[in-house]
Amino acid sequence: MAHLGPAPLPRPTGSRPTVLILRALGLGDLLAGVPALRAVRRAFPGHETVLAAPASLGPAVRATGAVDAHFPTEENGRRVPSLVHWRHAAPDVAVDLHGNGPESHDALAELAPGRLLSFARPEPGHPAPPRWRADEHERHRWCRFLRSHGIPADPGELRIAPPAVPSPAPGAVVLHPGADSGARRWPTGRYAAVAAGLRAAGRRVVVTGGPGEKQLCAEVAEGAGMGGRDVFAGTLTFDQLSALIAGARLFVSGDTGPAHLAFAHGTPSVTLFGPVSPELWGPPPGRCHTALWHPGPPGDPHAAEPDPLLLRLDARRVLERALGALDHGGTTEEVTAHA
Repeated sequence: MAHLGPAPLPRPTGSRPTVLILRALGLGDLLAGVPALRAVRRAFPGHETVLAAPASLGPAVRATGAVDAHFPTEENGRRVPSLVHWRHAAPDVAVDLHGNGPESHDALAELAPGRLLSFARPEPGHPAPPRWRADEHERHRWCRFLRSHGIPADPGELRIAPPAVPSPAPGAVVLHPGADSGARRWPTGRYAAVAAGLRAAGRRVVVTGGPGEKQLCAEVAEGAGMGGRDVFAGTLTFDQLSALIAGARLFVSGDTGPAHLAFAHGTPSVTLFGPVSPELWGPPPGRCHTALWHPGPPGDPHAAEPDPLLLRLDARRVLERALGALDHGGTTEEVTAHA
């Protein structure tokens, strides 16, 4: 992913009663949690709503517009971070949006909040405590969790405003070949074939990636005959990446954080799923997103090699879907395609 530049939200002030929310995961997790974050903020209007999330996500936390303050945590992978550096009064309310295990519950419980909402250990006396469901879409899961506590939440409330900075390539088709794990990285040769087909159709194509993905992006660009000006690998701040995606004609990627930026901006997208089904992490319903997925037994999303289900998606089908989305002005039906 791109550098997550400056301008984070302020730190907690402690001047008001606090709602502390723990969701210390990645960019995609943050954006999938936006509907739940907004619901919590509305439910406690007199409180300062604070999100505990990795320090590197500061600009993205600000961009959601869903919380008042950011409490930075260490870069801890997907493990539960320590919250012992909290220096304010005990939170009035703590909300565990991190997971379903006792570790995240216990990290918040150590701060002695007045109320603690979690899957792991429901509040005493709760008439119908929420139960974790492994087959539930991430946005729906956390909204259902909040509704069980009497907090109205709408999983469709995921849109965020585009940043004020200009796009570095307005109107381009953006390809993002990277992902946090090899299991979700479609081969660069196939991305290059898609890029070449789009360029042959008269579209400007740009490639994005994080600081560690320069070689990956270079392979796509070289295979498609693209110049260096159309490669943005490790050179964009978060706001610049967000503006690029918000202003794109189409965004094509695997199941990764920037795909959720496309969902959040309403940018037409083609997302390649595997090993995790789009039923769990896919785009919202609508007419501007295409989810490509070859059904089969779920694999390990953290494996080092591309998942076999992902590899069953061929470049010809992906190019067809991308051109279809462009030809129809981004009104392609969301579809689970057997490719």
